[in-house]
Amino acid sequence: MGNVASCCVPESPREGPGARSLDRVRIFDAETRSEDSGGGGGGAASLQHIRDREAGSDNDLEPNPSDHPRANTIFLSKSQPDVREKRKSNYSNNVSVTVSPAQISKKYSSCSTIFLDDSTVSQPNLKYTIKCVALAIYYHIKNRDTTIRTLDIFDEKRHPLTKVEVPVDYSVNDPEHRHIYRFLRNLFSAAQLTAECAIITLVYLERLMTYGEIDICPSNWKRILLGAILLSSKVWDDQAVWNVDYCQILKDIAVDDVNELERQFLELLQFNINVPASVYAKYYFDLRSLADCNNLSFPLEPLCKERAQRLEAISRLCEDKYRDLSKASLRKSVSADNLIEKRTFAAILP
Repeated sequence: MGNVASCCVPESPREGPGARSLDRVRIFDAETRSEDSGGGGGGAASLQHIRDREAGSDNDLEPNPSDHPRANTIFLSKSQPDVREKRKSNYSNNVSVTVSPAQISKKYSSCSTIFLDDSTVSQPNLKYTIKCVALAIYYHIKNRDTTIRTLDIFDEKRHPLTKVEVPVDYSVNDPEHRHIYRFLRNLFSAAQLTAECAIITLVYLERLMTYGEIDICPSNWKRILLGAILLSSKVWDDQAVWNVDYCQILKDIAVDDVNELERQFLELLQFNINVPASVYAKYYFDLRSLADCNNLSFPLEPLCKERAQRLEAISRLCEDKYRDLSKASLRKSVSADNLIEKRTFAAILP
């Protein structure tokens, strides 16, 4: 090495999802540094520029689906193997024989009749949104990784929700879709939560999986769902349900347990409870795609005259709103040609 002194800058700790790491080793030439500083070989190293701290571009990092509007949702990716198997079995066993009753009763629009459902991105249908969220959680559990990553706070054996003894094989048997739906429906019905909270719950659930590196399995899905519902109801609803109210719904759980569950859930999310509108819309439409692939259709009603007039009135209100917003966003600057205002004077006739 000779007269060259080396200095090692350690890697910075990971502060969040997708955080960039610093360069592991940087070598500083003591002689060059002393010449730049005008003498004195014992000067301190110069501060690192912010652009030197970036180890790579954003393209090298996989975006988080719960933060990035263009990243694929985890539940939709996990449901694809089952959807492909269903399509393959229907094709090999003759589609006409394996048509389900839901496909037979499915309504399609025609030139004379248009069918619409009441579920929209701003006002989703509560019952079918909960069914879709339960189906997404079902695929999370069914197609989970072989190595389970979890924490004790979510283990139902260590922190039971009821006084009924947990079965011995509670961590092996996967819950059915109807069991997950019944658990969600009872909580949402008792707490009077909205369909938007169900979508936010799914966002927090997948954010917990990516931020906290936790998998959903038969032993922890109930407590993970409870923690996500706790946060979503407080973030979305103006009049949130208190933790003690959930103890009235789940009568065998203590308030301290609910508080600790919420605290650790927030820490695993790194206190990031913000859900952009674009991410919310992505999860809504992906849930509709999941329902369509699993023959879970939303209730359709024919478009009547009164309903068409109501939709037209709503669209006009939206057009006026966005027109006012576009006018407000226009630049207020003018060119030099328009600085002289045109004035009109009353003519004096003799």
